[in-house]
Amino acid sequence: MTDLIPASNTEPTMSSREIAELTGKRHDHVLRDIRKMFSDLELSPSFGEKTEATGGRPSSVYHLSRDLTDCLLTGYSAKARMKVIRRWRELEDKQSHALPQTLPEALRLAADMAEQNAQLTVANHQQAEEIKALQNLFTDGMTPAQFAKRLNGVNCQKICAELADRGWLFRDFAGGWRVAAYARDKYLTERQSNIPRSSGQVMLRCTPVLLRDGAVRLHKLYLAGELPMKSTWNGQFTHDKALQGTAA
Repeated sequence: MTDLIPASNTEPTMSSREIAELTGKRHDHVLRDIRKMFSDLELSPSFGEKTEATGGRPSSVYHLSRDLTDCLLTGYSAKARMKVIRRWRELEDKQSHALPQTLPEALRLAADMAEQNAQLTVANHQQAEEIKALQNLFTDGMTPAQFAKRLNGVNCQKICAELADRGWLFRDFAGGWRVAAYARDKYLTERQSNIPRSSGQVMLRCTPVLLRDGAVRLHKLYLAGELPMKSTWNGQFTHDKALQGTAA
């Protein structure tokens, strides 16, 4: 989603905490909805995220542009959406009166834009590093479990159950994993093989195989801490090792 960039310091945004207050939702539920939206939009989970102290404790808060806020509210009630829409009108009205009127204000605006461009350059560099890391980790023909084995700390025995919860896989009548319609030819495909049985019959076995887009999505979920992890995980991501060419 390269057409979406963080809002500049001069553009209005709405915080996830304010969205929670306006909609009557718990903030952690709004954070969950935002991360799910970012995952669907293939955005970095840290897009627009800041750490702010609340009650003496640091917590994650997202600052969303108007477009992202509108996208987030798609599944919310009409009453909740209307409250947020009215608040956005207030923010945009204030913005329309906030254009620089003096030379110092114009200079501050230029400085803000320069800072934003620098941040975007860093974000693009990080995205390039993630792509490089993925190239070191993914090989055509991998199963989800085989890919998960290359991600430090992931419990590869639980990865298929996790993908079933996300609608990627389901159990067939024989107890094997099959690719669901949602993910078929998008994130996963199937490899079929014939298994001879002692009765002389041949059993068809289907094995889910990860596609590159599926590996990209799993890697993003991994870096966002949304995959099942081992209790012995040391807190280090394979992403770091891969950039040094040491991933195995």
